[in-house]
Amino acid sequence: MDPRGRALLCWWQAHGRRDPEQKPWMVTAEQTWPRPHEVLSPYGIWIAEVMLQQTQLQVVLPYWTRWMERFPRLEDLAEAEEQAVLLSWQGLGYYSRARRLKAAAALLVAMGAGSTDPGGWPSDLETWLALPGIGRSTAGGILSSAFNSPLAILDGNVRRVLARLQAHPTPPMRAQAQFWLWSEALITAAPGRARDCNQALMDLGATLCTPRNPSCGRCPWRDHCAAYASGTPEAFPVTDAPRSLPFSVIGVGVVLNQAGEVLIDQRLNEGLLGGLWEFPGGKQEPGEAITDTISRELREELAIAVAVDQELITVDHAYSHKKLRFIVHLCRWLSGEPQPLASQQVRWVKPEELGNFPFPAANARIIEALHGHLSGLAAS
Repeated sequence: MDPRGRALLCWWQAHGRRDPEQKPWMVTAEQTWPRPHEVLSPYGIWIAEVMLQQTQLQVVLPYWTRWMERFPRLEDLAEAEEQAVLLSWQGLGYYSRARRLKAAAALLVAMGAGSTDPGGWPSDLETWLALPGIGRSTAGGILSSAFNSPLAILDGNVRRVLARLQAHPTPPMRAQAQFWLWSEALITAAPGRARDCNQALMDLGATLCTPRNPSCGRCPWRDHCAAYASGTPEAFPVTDAPRSLPFSVIGVGVVLNQAGEVLIDQRLNEGLLGGLWEFPGGKQEPGEAITDTISRELREELAIAVAVDQELITVDHAYSHKKLRFIVHLCRWLSGEPQPLASQQVRWVKPEELGNFPFPAANARIIEALHGHLSGLAAS
């Protein structure tokens, strides 16, 4: 084993995140960290790997725990209703990942895989790469974690660590092939320890080699790190100049009928939020009053006429590619049978039933504001 690999694993043995409560998917039935010859069920590891894409460990833990309670077996996920899967994913974003998990589960069950028996799961890279939503790094993470397969990973933490180690002069995404070679070299230099090496790399990036204020004084690779030697470790990874995000105002109607029910519609199964439910509305046109936006959008998308009443709430929400401002008004349904002209389906539901439907994150504040408004009416 080369000196860098030895230093990394020694640090990880003492300071890595190896507690069962930190990574419950990475321990044996006896709640111990697996030895090199031991295998784990890929099911919980696979779910965790997908959840951890662009999300931190402490955020993922409660989601993973609830998911495993709801879908404890691979078969449970394969047979579940898509809406139940999306509801369990609600809050993590990138909802297409949840739909792909369900689709991949069905394929794995057809192959004979089982959630509790690692022996029935595919252990080759090609099979995993053929599944929906599985890329090279995710597949490497699953197989190295479950089977200790000698496969590298290249997630955000690992890219940052390698970029600093080498003081790489361009953004990592422009040199993917080179970064893969560096990550693979580390696995090769730690024979029989791929599982531990990959976990150590991720832990190093998450706990010491952080995006801001890296703890170089405690880093096991300080003497090997070109970025540290340069005196400006925070200058790496090199990034492109930030681009300005487009901004739009969205008029939203919370439509109530005489029975006190609220109207929601289900988005088409496309894009980041596909399949989720939402309050109807759409983009404000230049020079258009927001109340006119809401009336127009509900007429065009649902074929209904409404009276737009008081503003309920304004919610600002940023995605990775755009910024939105939702201006939400209470509306009274006047006429027209709601039709899903731009959605999968529409439904009148009781306000207290809204929690049974998966909504995008921005809608949580709208629902909270609606409940507060209705509570105020009941108390007056």
